[in-house]
Amino acid sequence: MTGPRGNVLELAVLGSLHETPLHGYELRKRLNTLLGMFRAFSYGSLYPCLKGLLTEGLIVEEEPPEDVVLGRRSKIVYKLTAEGKERLQELLTQAGPSAWEDESFGIHFAFFRHTEAEVRLRILEGRRSRLEERLDVVRTALARTRERLDSYTLELQKHGLESVEREVRWLNELINTERAQAVQNQADRDEDPDSQ
Repeated sequence: MTGPRGNVLELAVLGSLHETPLHGYELRKRLNTLLGMFRAFSYGSLYPCLKGLLTEGLIVEEEPPEDVVLGRRSKIVYKLTAEGKERLQELLTQAGPSAWEDESFGIHFAFFRHTEAEVRLRILEGRRSRLEERLDVVRTALARTRERLDSYTLELQKHGLESVEREVRWLNELINTERAQAVQNQADRDEDPDSQ
């Protein structure tokens, strides 16, 4: 898988299969739920992605036992390999600008429970920084064009601005929680030197 879009789908597939092995239909439903919240999911991209992951040895296909037939034919179950688990961990540690973008932030966030605390914090701070930049651009553009906008377009601009401001507030809360947890974890380690 190459490119940011491929990495997003790859992360979503590997993360979903890390939870449990799934057959194609179940995986498609899970991905639609996961990705659908953040962007449109093309079913035509799932099977090429699965084929690529199979070729790379990151997942394997397993036939269900002969006595288990689901529907007219048995369904192939996709399962993560040890290499797939390693690749998932590699993807989860990527905290650079691509993880902050609209396209991939939600997917990274969905798998935060499998992500190290310092990586989570870098992603949250990066996302906040990206949104603050966006806020500056929108506020500047709104100030320059306010008189030329009709009332509906102006309301749409305000709505967009309020949505981004709300997400920045939410990110601030998450960042504060992550930092407080890091401080607590350090205090716990300092109290119990045997745990190191």
